[in-house]
Amino acid sequence: MASHIVGYPRMGPKRELKFALESFWDKKSSAEDLQKVATDLRSSIWKQMADAGIKYIPSNTFSYYDQVLDTTSMLGAVPPRYGWNGGEIGFDTYFSMARGNASVPAMEMTKWFDTNYHFIVPELGPDVNFSYASHKAVDEYKEAKALGVNTVPVLIGPVSYLLLSKPAKGVEKTFSLLSLLPKILPIYKEVISELKAAGASWIQFDEPTLVLDLDSHQLQAFTAAYADLESTLSGLNVLIETYFADLTAEAYKTLIGLKGVTAYGFDLVRGTQTIDLIKNNFPKGKCLFAGVVDGRNIWANDLSSSLSTLLELEAVVGKDSLVVSTSCSLLHTAVDLVNETKLDDEIKSWLAFAAQKVVEVNALAKALAGQKDEAFFSSNAAAQASRKSSPRVTNEAVQKAAAALKGSDHRRATNVSARLDSQQKKLNLPILPTTTIGSFPQTLELRRVRREFKANKISEDDYVKAIKAEIKRVVDLQEELDIDVLVHGEPERNDMVEYFGEQLSGFAFTVNGWVQSYGSRCVKPPIIYGDVSRPKPMTVFWSSTAQSMTARPMKGMLTGPVTILNWSFVRNDQPRFETCYQIALAIKDEVEDLEKAGINVIQIDEAALREGLPLRKSEHAFYLKWAVHSFRITNCGVQDTTQIHTHMCYSNFNDIIHSIIDMDADVITIENSRSDEKLLSVFREGVKYGAGIGPGVYDIHSPRIPSTEEIADRINKMLAVLETNILWVNPDCGLKTRKYDEVKPALSNMVAAAKLLRTQLASAK
Repeated sequence: MASHIVGYPRMGPKRELKFALESFWDKKSSAEDLQKVATDLRSSIWKQMADAGIKYIPSNTFSYYDQVLDTTSMLGAVPPRYGWNGGEIGFDTYFSMARGNASVPAMEMTKWFDTNYHFIVPELGPDVNFSYASHKAVDEYKEAKALGVNTVPVLIGPVSYLLLSKPAKGVEKTFSLLSLLPKILPIYKEVISELKAAGASWIQFDEPTLVLDLDSHQLQAFTAAYADLESTLSGLNVLIETYFADLTAEAYKTLIGLKGVTAYGFDLVRGTQTIDLIKNNFPKGKCLFAGVVDGRNIWANDLSSSLSTLLELEAVVGKDSLVVSTSCSLLHTAVDLVNETKLDDEIKSWLAFAAQKVVEVNALAKALAGQKDEAFFSSNAAAQASRKSSPRVTNEAVQKAAAALKGSDHRRATNVSARLDSQQKKLNLPILPTTTIGSFPQTLELRRVRREFKANKISEDDYVKAIKAEIKRVVDLQEELDIDVLVHGEPERNDMVEYFGEQLSGFAFTVNGWVQSYGSRCVKPPIIYGDVSRPKPMTVFWSSTAQSMTARPMKGMLTGPVTILNWSFVRNDQPRFETCYQIALAIKDEVEDLEKAGINVIQIDEAALREGLPLRKSEHAFYLKWAVHSFRITNCGVQDTTQIHTHMCYSNFNDIIHSIIDMDADVITIENSRSDEKLLSVFREGVKYGAGIGPGVYDIHSPRIPSTEEIADRINKMLAVLETNILWVNPDCGLKTRKYDEVKPALSNMVAAAKLLRTQLASAK
């Protein structure tokens, strides 16, 4: 019985690629140094999977930034602003597209389906001259083969690539991206031909858009694409991989009817209903790659349950046609549990990171082949039983409080217009008030202080003194820049979710459980293993300290319940909304303590609210109902004069704008500039928004510093569709990933632009 891995984490067990990338970007190391780190990581991954007994090992899932950007490079679809003149795409062009450079902005970045991974959105139009401009897929296949590992090269499928793209600037929004299919398929054919010539026997096309709600025209594009590729694919075994959700009956029918395809891969963790489609109609002579090991969470697989599922499927498709697989790429989970030295043994026994999931896949495959490792299965069963019965998982008081939430929608008593009037009387802000999103640059010295405090190398007094000094620095800088509503810069926090999770019950934490979010940016999601509550205040001391340093309003900075949920590894033994309500109650306690401490502006970030939206429209309403309700729970008890902000970033918000309004926040700051201001289109189309709103005026994920004139132009575009008295001026997102020599001039230009517009508006009266 064969085994398969859809994809594997790239950063390395100790984030080796992250540090190599940042060193290269900072010009502290060469391209050769970066390539050596990448080569060593790839060879280690391939060897690990081969040693574990995996038959179908992926290649070309490694990336220096993002696999969609790799496909853009393969197709030579470089936007003209990057000045690429043909030939093999090198690091300069590649990273300029990803991060921007001194003269041009980066391409748009958005969430990969409903994950916290981000991809670079291709910008396409009728005039793009596609060409085979990156041989990475073939090079990596040859590299693995030279090491004695015959891999399955993985490509983003041509239809999914186009469906994940957007019309380039200046191209009509109604332009059919699928009309470009005849232009990109010749390049796919070149890649396929080179892979065949290099000795590949299998090829994997990731077509995850098949799990979306697709119309007949979009489904027909899959049929047309693979019919066109059929002759080129002849002689190869072809796997079409889908993940993250069920397929509709129409999509399933389209998939199993594709020409030249040998095998189909399904996510049977998040797509359990697909099992019924398989049982009712699976084509004879084809292979099923059954994704029964969860690629998006860190819980140990219930091997006994998975084996039962696999035996059911084996009876349908045949023993020789079933391959055990992961539900999706392991990119979305942490790398190796072996590196976790501080997790207690009980919780550790409940977990499996990427390296352990590889072992689980192979153990299931061997069990199907009659070589069941009884000791391994017995140990797994004991861990499953331990988790179900452990008293640390359940807190009856928390469950009772969450159950009592039913029956109320938890809205503030006064409407937002009246609240804004009360808040303005107290805060006395100018029109177009300026603020930032929360974090300021995390310097090496600041990281050292936090690291040494965690390692007990410095005292708590020394730590508090250092953090207070950093807060004072940030407050003084904001006052010098004349920003209206200040933040304390979050110097005590390495990560916005990890920080809160460390102070809430029901959470566990890793030392090296890093997961890639985008580029070199990694996050370390907390593990929610039990019922959640807040033992004591979490941020009141630091927010009060910061407020004492200034007469200007100081925002209390919290992460909202939906974002904590979506950016954690969440327990899978109860519905997600129940866990979210528990977190909401904990944050509510914190909000009310901040208000009592004299904090008049409190920001409750819901950066990941859109990210958690189910992929199928039929499931949207239920998710949005409990997600928005969770946010309202957090602040339903505050006074009218307390201004509640929220922040969202890097997703397509236009389709949930009415749910955003229903959150009933006083002010929302929201990413806008990197997505080419498409957020503003909903207001052009007549959506009325009465609360305060701050669409981002510049992209903080690029080192580029926008000019005063550029920012003023963005604000003017906003004023064309939004009322002057509700508009705020702020960056797209927090500033922790930037350097002070980038942040100071950018914020200075932002404030200057706001003042320029205030003057112009005053003179126009």
